[in-house]
This record gives sequence, structure tokens and C-alpha cells, in this order.
Amino acid sequence: MDLFWDFDGTLFDTYPIMVKSLKQALEVNGITDQKAHDLYWQMRQGSLGETLKSLASTYNLNYTTLESTYRTNEAQLLEEAQPFDQAYEVCQKNIQKNGRNFLLTHRDIQAKGLMQHHGFDSLFSGGVTGTDKFPRKPDPASLNFLIKKFQTEKKTAIMIGDRNLDILAAHNADIKGILFDPDHLIQVTSQPEKRIKNLAELLPLIISH
Repeated sequence: MDLFWDFDGTLFDTYPIMVKSLKQALEVNGITDQKAHDLYWQMRQGSLGETLKSLASTYNLNYTTLESTYRTNEAQLLEEAQPFDQAYEVCQKNIQKNGRNFLLTHRDIQAKGLMQHHGFDSLFSGGVTGTDKFPRKPDPASLNFLIKKFQTEKKTAIMIGDRNLDILAAHNADIKGILFDPDHLIQVTSQPEKRIKNLAELLPLIISH
């Protein structure tokens, strides 16, 4: 089975760092009334970029400056990010069952660095990051590229992600999508084939394949 993995919020729990970085960026600009949970909710429902644009508009801030401050903060904290529970075991089991794992993320090579640090690099056959300059999800271009390059069988391929746009990207590429929603926070509009709270829920699918 070919599994296509989103990085932020799916393989690695980077949201605590992202929220902290954004709160700090807002505080530098004198904005102290944004709660961590609200920022997290905004990112999960849409994207980081949409959240930054919305906040810049709401508080009349310069978007470029806000984003730059956020990126600087995040770069200093990112190495603290940890894999989600069972992420490694699920990827490993897929390999043991003659499957393949692929990375599909908007994040740059920082993602590969974290994966290497935690031993995930040997479990992945390939991937696409932000440095590859593909259109952003839900555009299926990056998925289609990997599907074609690695001759994936679409009928059994699955994209796993934590937002609606991941599932939409999967469907736009004619493959299945599984929504990883550990806190059942997402207002689901993308019709995923399955919605899970723990990555271990993927194991029966892999074992039975």
C-alpha cells in the first residue's frame, strides 16, 4: 500500500510550536488578546498562510513583517517538535507489509531534517517539500508527480492529512483520503474515506492489505 503523508499535524505534532511562534509574533506587534486555542483552531480549519493573512487584516498589520517574524520564531523552536504517537510504528509496519511511504508537505527541507533526526528517513521512498515549488494543496500536482514517478496503484493509495485540503488534494488526484483529527476539531467538508483520532487506527488497514 502506498501511503502519502502530510507532515505538520500528521506525522509530527508541530502545532504547539506554530501556535507559540505566532503568539510571539503578535505580541511583538502589541497584540495580546489572541488565545492559543483560537490560533490553533484557525490553522487547523484552513492554513497557516490564511491565518496570518486574516490576523494581519484584523489588526492592520503588515503581512510580510508578521510572516517574517513568525518564521524567525518558528525556526528557533522547530527542533522541539516530536512525532505523533505511533507514527513511526505505522510507517514501519507499512514497509514490513511491502508498502511504501511518501512525504507530501508545504514545509521546506526542515521537515526532512526532523524526519532524519527521528529515524523516519529510511522508511520513506520519496516525497515533495515546499522547495519543489509545486502548487499548494488541494491542487493535486505534487501528488500526481509522485504517483507517476513511483508508478503508484491509485486504487490502493491513501493520502493521510489533518486538514480538509489534504483530503481534497487526494480526491483531486483520484486516490483515497484519511483525515487525522486527534481532537475532533475539524469541520469536515471534504468527505474523507475515514476519519481517525489516533494513527494506530491505520494498522488494521495496512495489515489486511
